[in-house]
Amino acid sequence: MNKPEIGIGPHLKPWPADDKYDRELLENGDKRNVLDKYRYWTVEAIKADLNKTRTSLHIAIENWQHDLNIGTIVRTANAFNVETVHIIGKRHWNRRGAMVTDRYMNIIQHSTVDEFAKLMENDNREIVAIDIIPGAVELSKTKLPKRTVLVFGGEGPGLSDQMQQIASKTIMIEQFGSTRSVNVGVAAGITMYVWMQQNTLNIKEE
Repeated sequence: MNKPEIGIGPHLKPWPADDKYDRELLENGDKRNVLDKYRYWTVEAIKADLNKTRTSLHIAIENWQHDLNIGTIVRTANAFNVETVHIIGKRHWNRRGAMVTDRYMNIIQHSTVDEFAKLMENDNREIVAIDIIPGAVELSKTKLPKRTVLVFGGEGPGLSDQMQQIASKTIMIEQFGSTRSVNVGVAAGITMYVWMQQNTLNIKEE
């Protein structure tokens, strides 16, 4: 069985003249995983358009161990069109799971937690940590601030002690099985969706 072809082929001529279109994609086709409205657009044009409708949410990820989950979190942040992603620690991070969505994101790298904390303070943004540790409050019982940055640690070690200390609160995702914790990439997706539900989605209770 032949697999369905991903994307679309070359654009029929005459080509659109707008400079937001990539001439190479127009000629050879667009196989990227993008919305139909962005077919044949340049990366710069897509990012500029996304910047017009970004949510106020920021995401931060501690990168002390080159965690494979960072790419997954960035991809999810792209899906929810968060305003900015902060990478704290090592400058080089594993982009494989991002599936090139990092090209469309606003990403800031911080060498230290102090550097990150200072920027958040200047931006008047509340730091909310996500981890299962003693004293953490349940996500279902928490109202996530509109102007916040959700911080995630590495798979296994979790958040650094320093990050736990500077966070205004730490939130845990309730679980009902035998495992101690869900994958950090999954936790990020769940928490981002809850933030969207509370702050941007028009969901009415019956």
